[in-house]
Amino acid sequence: MTNPAFPPLEITPELVEAAKVSKAWPFEEARKIVKRYQRDGYPEEVVFETGYGPSGLPHIGTFGEVARTTMVVNAFRLITEDKVKVRLISFSDDMDGMRKIPDNVPNQDLLREHLGKPLSAVPDPFSNEFDSFAAHNNAKLRSFLDQFGFTYEFISSTDYYKLGAFDDVLIHCAEKYDDIMGAMLPTLGEERRATYSPFLPISPKSGVVLYVPMKNVDAKAGTITFDDENGEEITMPLTGGNVKLQWKPDFSMRWVALGVDYEMYGKDHQNNSNLYDKMCRILGGRAPEHLIYELFLDEKGEKISKTKGNGITMDDWLRYASPESLSLFMYTKPKTAKRLYFDIIPKQVDEYFQHLAAVQDADPKARLNNPTWHIHAGNPPNISMPVSFSMLLNLVSASNASDKETLWGFISQYDSEVTPQNNPKLDELVGYAISYYEDFVKPNKNYRKPTDQEHAAMQDLSKRLAAMADDADAETLQTEVYSVGKDHGFENLREWFQALYQVLLGQDQGPRFGSFVALYGKQQTVQMIDRALEPSSS
Repeated sequence: MTNPAFPPLEITPELVEAAKVSKAWPFEEARKIVKRYQRDGYPEEVVFETGYGPSGLPHIGTFGEVARTTMVVNAFRLITEDKVKVRLISFSDDMDGMRKIPDNVPNQDLLREHLGKPLSAVPDPFSNEFDSFAAHNNAKLRSFLDQFGFTYEFISSTDYYKLGAFDDVLIHCAEKYDDIMGAMLPTLGEERRATYSPFLPISPKSGVVLYVPMKNVDAKAGTITFDDENGEEITMPLTGGNVKLQWKPDFSMRWVALGVDYEMYGKDHQNNSNLYDKMCRILGGRAPEHLIYELFLDEKGEKISKTKGNGITMDDWLRYASPESLSLFMYTKPKTAKRLYFDIIPKQVDEYFQHLAAVQDADPKARLNNPTWHIHAGNPPNISMPVSFSMLLNLVSASNASDKETLWGFISQYDSEVTPQNNPKLDELVGYAISYYEDFVKPNKNYRKPTDQEHAAMQDLSKRLAAMADDADAETLQTEVYSVGKDHGFENLREWFQALYQVLLGQDQGPRFGSFVALYGKQQTVQMIDRALEPSSS
């Protein structure tokens, strides 16, 4: 075993062969790295990197980059039979200057005093617990990554600059200054070209990250000369954390300094991708393999931003659904733009358990194409989920339950062998369903009165359900609901079922009605229908 820090993988000849041809995107990405080294052999370690800018609180997109890269890491480990040492770096660009104040943080006047300074030199606006704004955001990110069980090495840009870990490559940047400028200047506007420099000195007077032209770059002495904010000419060392690089050259410098073999990033970097690679080659490195993923959008179709604080936070998602469902969202179609908002959560939860059920008896090819193999690092658990999340939401809606005990009363009637103790995952879903219903379903419920046709049909349905055997199963109940709709002239049965949802549950969509009756209870459903048909009912 080469990688004891990572979760153990099940490795069999059948799985390895399936991995070499799997069309699942993590394996397609992993094969890029295999091809990279197939002629000359692997280095001492293969390095995967993810980047994060702590200019605001980490959002779900940040988590997604680590989750997706981890999936590629595990795919690579299986293809190589875990015989190649791997390293996953989570890099924080916390020496970047604070260019604007996030909308979603407190004490904005405090932050305003420190505009332009490195994020690691800006005070923590939340509390006195951390040394800086960056330290607070870095800790928040790491707590989430740890909560999800990722195996990674956290690196602070500030630490690496100040401790000299980047010094050799910074000197090389000075040696290749003209080549870097030659790559960068054609990409800039005329005004920007006049003042551009890849080096950003930290003002010894104000501590601000300066965007100023260089008057001299001396690679042999390892120094730069520039005018400070007050016009004073200053010569100071490139090394020791006195200077950082502009973000585009910084990307390439990190790849060389850390020996990065693989890094994915969002579509907003796509136009710069070739430039990053070119500067990496200028510095004598080999550009890493890439995946360029689509961006996440909020409910308005706008890009999610750390400084705006729009979209869903990781805390938000984990209030309403399991971590695994979030990982499924990240796994699915990374090259497709997706809305990341609360209404997608129930579907993700149910699809996760559907995939989990399908993976158990799957052959090697199907197993590796199943998202849960990637979500659980090759070891998906065997969990039975007798009730879907969407069904639980409708059970909460019909019963007006506000506690787990009430919901478990219905579940126990439906399946007496299932308990919170022997199915803790279902118990988790019950809690999530109550929270989600209270915050998103209940405020938007809109009951309507039935039409004359619907009233007659529902009255008939009530009578038929009351006459059915108490142990009638979901399929038998569903057939009877269909029959009532047909007998009462609903040519499109979708309209019949939508009427049931709108009149009985106050919503446009709902569960498979026979399954809902089986879970909620035949007698309780009859009472719900009768209440809805009362003249005073709204």
